[in-house]
Amino acid sequence: QVQLVESGGGLVQAGESLRLSCVASGRTFSSYAMGWFRQAPGKEREFVAAISWSGGTTYYADSVKGRFTISRDNAKNTVYLQMNSLKPEDTAVYYCAAVAGAAGELVRGRYDYWGQGTQVTVSS
Repeated sequence: QVQLVESGGGLVQAGESLRLSCVASGRTFSSYAMGWFRQAPGKEREFVAAISWSGGTTYYADSVKGRFTISRDNAKNTVYLQMNSLKPEDTAVYYCAAVAGAAGELVRGRYDYWGQGTQVTVSS
């Protein structure tokens, strides 16, 4: 069992940066692939980024590639999403997710656990 708690969201202007954090409970954190999803009002949930249990493999949605970086620190039971050059279309609630499998499953929208979300708002 894994519990996830996101933090770091806020209100920023276009072009600025934010770093989201997701702290996981449990001693099995390092065995899970982790990822981030986002959902804007009235829109479907969208895959953003994923990282393998070892941190050696990452995936990104085309819309964020080159701007966002996902990383993890298994010693701290934490996964991060560094978001640079933010755009108004990045505005959404961002959710941390975990899957007991390969990171590619997150890319396909499959996950076993998710957090409560943190709001990111980017003004134009």
